[in-house]
Amino acid sequence: MKFQSYFKVIIAVAVLAFTTAAFAGNNSHKNSFQIFAPAQVNGTELAAGDYTAKWEGNGPDVQVSIIRDGKTVATVPAKVVESAQKASNDAAELENGNSGSRELSAIHFSGKTYSLQFSGGTAQARAK
Repeated sequence: MKFQSYFKVIIAVAVLAFTTAAFAGNNSHKNSFQIFAPAQVNGTELAAGDYTAKWEGNGPDVQVSIIRDGKTVATVPAKVVESAQKASNDAAELENGNSGSRELSAIHFSGKTYSLQFSGGTAQARAK
């Protein structure tokens, strides 16, 4: 009889530990986006295609891993910028760089009230 009581306590503690760990992990963010034209970010050329942005923390300053096909292709500093309205769609903003290249300047995520800003200018071209 005592064994069943101890077993129930052990199970309850384990469940509580896993639940706490799950809530502590809420600072991890992962969102998908698409680039329709080649662009650079932090000196890395990104081909047109589907990507995932992943970062830890709520900002404002974060390190973003840009992932394609399960591999990190770039790591770049960014600012998490809050907005009063949710974005209506996913959008990657591109701007013309000094050398004539297109640079990823921001990413907006559908249904989210935040975006990632990679550079301080106003985007001159918008993909998607």
